[in-house]
Order: sequence, then structure tokens, then C-alpha cells
Amino acid sequence: MAQTTEQRYRVAPVRPRSRQWPFPLNLYQHAVGRKWVMAVTGIGLIGFVLVHMVGNLHVYESPARMYEYAESLRTLGGGLVPTGAILWLMRAGLLSMFVLHLHSAITLSRMSGNASEKAAMVTGAKKYEGGRDHVAATYASRTMRWTGPIIALFVLYHLADLTWGWWLGDDFVAGDPYHNVATSLGALPVAILYVVANMALAWHIFHGAWSMFQSLGVNNPRY
Repeated sequence: MAQTTEQRYRVAPVRPRSRQWPFPLNLYQHAVGRKWVMAVTGIGLIGFVLVHMVGNLHVYESPARMYEYAESLRTLGGGLVPTGAILWLMRAGLLSMFVLHLHSAITLSRMSGNASEKAAMVTGAKKYEGGRDHVAATYASRTMRWTGPIIALFVLYHLADLTWGWWLGDDFVAGDPYHNVATSLGALPVAILYVVANMALAWHIFHGAWSMFQSLGVNNPRY
């Protein structure tokens, strides 16, 4: 009897706690956290695209105005910091946002695929999104998977073309953005490439905005 009671009330062994990450890293382990990261970095990248576009419109004014714009970026800080320091900090922040956006997109795609397979085995469903947003979410995710890699490859080409001067070769003139832009886009294949890439970017932003508002809770039926 005593042995039976002891077996009935035997205390289970205490398992060691799993490692606890800081809150931001712990949140990033879940799909909700990664959607937030992708949404916030998406807002930052859209802001950069708008500022970059407006700044480059100076190319239609004159070479001097384009040079002044480029020089104003280099001299941000007004002598309080070394020349180019703030510009490099901005580049580092932009690169960080780009990497986080890319990583969260890839890992979310994998998580979505795993969830879809499990749901299909249990309920026969093909996707875990529900309701009237299912079709839009599926279509948006498909287009993002195509336009995302196109944009990533174009960014690398754009840097090699107009920032590092690898593609222009001897025609590249450091410190003369107007000359470099005019020379590069003067070649018809390059101009077509830029048009196609910017169309992919516009498509990506258009459909990404829907997902971004969903992740941040802005696209809510109540309002």
C-alpha cells in the first residue's frame, strides 16, 4: 500500500529550463516577430527608396546640382564629424535593414511551407491563412518571392555600376555622379535593365504594403 501511494505521488524530475534569449531575439524566433521585423524594415527601405529617388531627380537639372547633392551627402554633420562618417553610418543602417528584411522573408517562407504541409496532413488544407484575405495573401507571397530576388540582384549590380565603378571600367569618374549616370544609362541594354528592375521594385512595394499593414495591424476590418 505504501509502495503504491509512493508510486502514485512520485514527483516528476525537474527539467532544466531552456535558454532564454533577450525579448527582441526571443520574439524573432516566432512568425509574428519576424513579420514585424519585415514590416518595420520594409518601411525603412521604402523611405530610403523615396529619398534616393527625389535626390536623383537633380540629374535632370544640371551636372552642378547633381554634384552638390552628392557632396551634401558626404558632408553631413557640418564639420562636427569626419567627412563621410554619417553617410557610412547610414549605409551600415541600410545594409542592416536589407539583411534583416531578406532573412525574415526567407525564414517566413520556410515556416509558411512547413505550416502548410502540417495543415494539409491534419485537415487537408493547403494554406494556413484564412478568411477572405487568403487569396490576396497567397498571390502577394508568390509575387514577392519573384520580385525580391530580382531586386536583390539589381542592388548588387547598381552598386557595382555607379558606386564601385566595376562595370563602367575606365569610363567611371569618381566624384562625378552625373557623368557616371549619363554614361551608364546611355547604353540601351543598361537602360532597359534599370526600367525592368524599377518595375519589379514598384510591384514589390505595391504588394508588400498589403502584407506590411497586415503585420502591423493597420489593415483591420474595424477601420
